[in-house]
Amino acid sequence: MSQTILITGGTGKFGRVFVSHFVKRGWNVIFTSTSRNRADSLIVEHQGEGELTGFVVDLTEENAAAMLIEKVHDAGHVVNHLVNNARSLNSLSTNRMGQTEREEFQQEYLLGVVVPYELSVALYNSQSDDLKTITNIGSQYGAVAANPDLYDVYPHQSPIQYGVAKAALMHLTKELAVRFSERQIRVNCIAYGGVKGRVDAEFEKRYSALSPSRRMLSEADLAGPLDSMIRDGNIAITGQTIMADGGWCLW
Repeated sequence: MSQTILITGGTGKFGRVFVSHFVKRGWNVIFTSTSRNRADSLIVEHQGEGELTGFVVDLTEENAAAMLIEKVHDAGHVVNHLVNNARSLNSLSTNRMGQTEREEFQQEYLLGVVVPYELSVALYNSQSDDLKTITNIGSQYGAVAANPDLYDVYPHQSPIQYGVAKAALMHLTKELAVRFSERQIRVNCIAYGGVKGRVDAEFEKRYSALSPSRRMLSEADLAGPLDSMIRDGNIAITGQTIMADGGWCLW
């Protein structure tokens, strides 16, 4: 049976992979983006493959999450699966000492923790009988601290606010799983490892040497864990963070 999935940050590195995967499965895919051009380009890319709808929204604006869900419902959609994937690189800056100013910390936490909470609650309050799963997209750095040996200019290249927000997202997952359990809504988190494509060859070499799998993840590795968490066969799994990191956190 066709399902409807809402993926935030659908035009980003991870989001494009997720959108493509579920469109090709024949699902009704709804995604968000902060760019109309990128949203339209993604829709054109998958023209004829399935039902794909893009909403352009800045989720950090006040009441944006509730307004988005209202627009989704007004368009005739009922969401069965939510994927909290939106993020921004704009809040990952540091000062000259490699430390984080209050504004960047707050912005990273807002988009990485508060917005997933607001979207989850908005769907729960408005259509809890139809909502089946919520999956938060996390990171290995929510479970372990960054390894300084990986970076040329640490801590400038590994802003502390990123890992702290991802750690909070992992705990949010547990809280929502308990609070939404009475409606049989499963809430999980996937903590991905580093994905190649944004780093140079030397960084990839260092990363690979520090990982048991001896490689960075590729884009082809991203959709599988998410698809698995959403499947009905995993109905017993809720409140968990699944490490999709090539073994990075094992040592």
